[in-house]
Amino acid sequence: MSDPNVPRLGSEPPRRGNAFTYWLAVTAMRLSGWRFEGALPNVKKFVLIVAPHTSNWDFPIGIMAMFALQVRGTFLGKDTLFKWPLGILMRWLGGAPVDRSHAHNVVDQTVQLFHDREGIVLALSPEGTRKRTEKWRTGFYWVARGAGVPIVPVAFDFPQKCIRIHPPEYPTGDAEADIIKLRAHFRSEMARYPAQYGP
Repeated sequence: MSDPNVPRLGSEPPRRGNAFTYWLAVTAMRLSGWRFEGALPNVKKFVLIVAPHTSNWDFPIGIMAMFALQVRGTFLGKDTLFKWPLGILMRWLGGAPVDRSHAHNVVDQTVQLFHDREGIVLALSPEGTRKRTEKWRTGFYWVARGAGVPIVPVAFDFPQKCIRIHPPEYPTGDAEADIIKLRAHFRSEMARYPAQYGP
């Protein structure tokens, strides 16, 4: 079994899990051959973007990584998914409900989430879909800008079975230039299905 090279989590990010969930996640990584490169920043709040997103496998790999890192990740979901009984599981996994009936309010709702919590690691897919898309959705960028937090790019490299955590980058306000810089961390050949990852 390969060494997953799990980095140590600093004292600032929100934590979750226990000895058993850590052991289970690390064992799953060893058996599946996945490993880490890099480490999460030691800050209380940040937006974590994961790409390429072309497969249903991305979510369970992300959950495995979250428990191995022992970080409390948060993801957004339609508020309708948080009704009983599914809502119990969604919240336990780190889900936060948002009302998507007014798309322009989602960024405001998410920024407020950062203001309301002492610590939060928000994991998002900038593609927003597993299908090929030529442009990223920019909501993650404006959330980070509005909340005054950094963006941490994380690449799922399927051929190498490597989860690459890149250094944090703060949005400057020049969204076009910043997103070009962020996209440079990701390549189509990393994807589970390369043809579904846009340029």
